[in-house]
Amino acid sequence: MTHSRIIGLGYYVPNNIVTNNDLTEWMETSDEWIQERTGIKERRYFEFGKDTNYSMATAASRQALERAGLTPDDVDVIVYATITPDYFFPGSAFLMQRELGMAGKPVIDIRQQCSGFVYALSIADQFIKSGMYKTALVVGSEIQSSWIDKSTAGRNTAVIFGDGAGAAVLQATSDPEHCILSTHLHADGNFAEDLYVRDPGSSRAGRAVTKEMVEEGGFNVIMNGNAVFKHAIVRFGEVINEALSANGYSPEDINLLVPHQANIRISDYVRQQMGLAENQVINNIQRFGNTTAASIPIALAEAWEMGKLKDGDLLCLAAFGSGFTWASALIRW
Repeated sequence: MTHSRIIGLGYYVPNNIVTNNDLTEWMETSDEWIQERTGIKERRYFEFGKDTNYSMATAASRQALERAGLTPDDVDVIVYATITPDYFFPGSAFLMQRELGMAGKPVIDIRQQCSGFVYALSIADQFIKSGMYKTALVVGSEIQSSWIDKSTAGRNTAVIFGDGAGAAVLQATSDPEHCILSTHLHADGNFAEDLYVRDPGSSRAGRAVTKEMVEEGGFNVIMNGNAVFKHAIVRFGEVINEALSANGYSPEDINLLVPHQANIRISDYVRQQMGLAENQVINNIQRFGNTTAASIPIALAEAWEMGKLKDGDLLCLAAFGSGFTWASALIRW
């Protein structure tokens, strides 16, 4: 039976570090207020004229490929997750494909918000298991600093988000002891408006973008914070346990949990509910904020760099985000 295995990881974050104190120049907030509610101390913002969504993804992908000992020519398919593409269409996957010199190779753009990377990983995993492709490049990349509302009115969401990209190279293997064991995907559109950006949208009167939309705040993030928090702490636990149960494991078998970096309070709650020690959970939201589809691959790549991914370890990825979407992947490293 064919399985898929992660053989290379990479990430890129912009050089521009924005601290909580920096944000006080734009809005009424404080370092203490932000850390207490999110755990975030700083985040990265892209540099206009230097960074793009696809250039960050390209840098992360090149690093992942180099670590895998491969070149772009070895890749059969790209699965690219983002909610902040460079163009309305086509997606940034096409631009990265061009940058990597991969003309003719298929690309798949998905928009699953904070669960995007795990969804993309699952898609690539199924392609490899089916025998259709041997090697896949899975990417999560976001530039969010350019559209968040940095005024006091938007501070509840503006303080959370950052920019960055992460990538993983998957390759076919016949080894059942070192592979992606299973992935688990869920969604519930009943809560779509509890975390969303309304505009631009095609179902509007007149043009998709108007001056009135901007003035009315249609491009701002709307978040029902209480609803998101309550659903997140439930769905995280559910989808982690689903992955464990599907493979005959229990929480004490997990060597490392890599959750989406949404909020340190959510991660701590899930860790405690799962009975895990602090060193069994990767958290880098303190330095990078919430990078949406990029958060898990960035955290995963950092874990690899720090030597936290050891041969034979049981690794769980878990995410929850707008949609609502939630997903997990169980991996034997």
